[in-house]
Amino acid sequence: MHRRSVLRHLAVGGISLALPALSARAAAMRGSERSPSLIVLWMNGGMSQLETWDPHPDSPGGGEVSRIPTTIPDISISSLLPQMAEQMQDCLLIRSLTSEEGDHERGAAFVRSGYRPEAGIVYPTLGAVTAHRKPVPSLDLPPYISLSPVINTPEGGYLGAAANAWRVYKPGGNLNNLNAAVSEERLDRRLQGLNLLADRFTRNRTLAVEKTLHDRMIQRSIDMMQSEQLQAFELDTEPQAVRARYGDTEFGRGCLLARRLVESGVRTVEVTLPGFDTHIANHEGHITQCEILDPAMSALISDLRDRDLLQSTIVLCISEFGRTPKINPTGGRDHWPAWFSCVVAGGGFRNGTVIGETPPGIPTQERPRPVQPVTVPELYATVLSRLQIDPAEEVFTPLGRPIKIASALPRTDLLGPAF
Repeated sequence: MHRRSVLRHLAVGGISLALPALSARAAAMRGSERSPSLIVLWMNGGMSQLETWDPHPDSPGGGEVSRIPTTIPDISISSLLPQMAEQMQDCLLIRSLTSEEGDHERGAAFVRSGYRPEAGIVYPTLGAVTAHRKPVPSLDLPPYISLSPVINTPEGGYLGAAANAWRVYKPGGNLNNLNAAVSEERLDRRLQGLNLLADRFTRNRTLAVEKTLHDRMIQRSIDMMQSEQLQAFELDTEPQAVRARYGDTEFGRGCLLARRLVESGVRTVEVTLPGFDTHIANHEGHITQCEILDPAMSALISDLRDRDLLQSTIVLCISEFGRTPKINPTGGRDHWPAWFSCVVAGGGFRNGTVIGETPPGIPTQERPRPVQPVTVPELYATVLSRLQIDPAEEVFTPLGRPIKIASALPRTDLLGPAF
């Protein structure tokens, strides 16, 4: 008898059975061997470093932004992020991230995978690699979940469709097709009929069945429908005060859901905030988006810390590139991969520190370099190393081509003293 059937029969028999919400402390302390998780906060469109993490208000092209102090001595960030200023002691701020890709699609593919796009192969994202190389046997939920109103590519790449993210387009909303629309008895009959058809199809078609992943996906779907871990998606069980701290936005609900999914054992969660493609009215656009980002990201970091989950969770806030130090005639900033910023919280990184430095003025060279540059592949390899994945490990594509998981070595200067 399925677990769902047992619960139903208990309810019919007059026995009240309440499934307790997952205890944060228990989740954090399920053995000291708790595997690390990754939460990516993807700022879609190209967040401006000058209006967020690396303001230069007194310089040419600095714009209308002002600085505010943070909990890191002598370090300031944009006044548009006052709540994050209170969390910077738990963050590593990289101001010298550099890329070679200034196109949205190619830039996103590079930053999300650590490999520049090339013909004939699609590289998997950081989340796909993590979920693929570090499976969680006890997990009924998908190991890689994307909470996003937009579709980012690539995902599973050469690892195959099984490594793609499971998508939730509206965090906090009802999940489609997870509750049976028919009675228990009728559902059992349908599953028996499906098994009969599947058995007939598999005869002499073993290879075809394996390629379609049909049996695996059916079983995983059934396990997920019957799992208590689905409670992670029920944001209504959170106190109103907690939900209010994250903000009444889809991104805020996504960050809260990301915390709950990590507590449940999900390996990788990606939460997307679109709206940073500010070629026009850049300052005004960042005011709007930072009002969404600031409470959600600060509440996420604070919550993870309070629940003893921050050391085992990496929170990476990043974009496909930055914005030009020069303001264009429409009050916007254009694409700028030469240097931009990202923030890494928790996970054994060098928290309370700033890496890199960028020039205060408008560059005169075509391809300037920041001080102490950090390349995208180096950041990628360092994150992987903290996720207990060897970035130098070789995997094989379906065509037999050997490829290292990362194309660079980890940067030890990005990690805390214990590492």
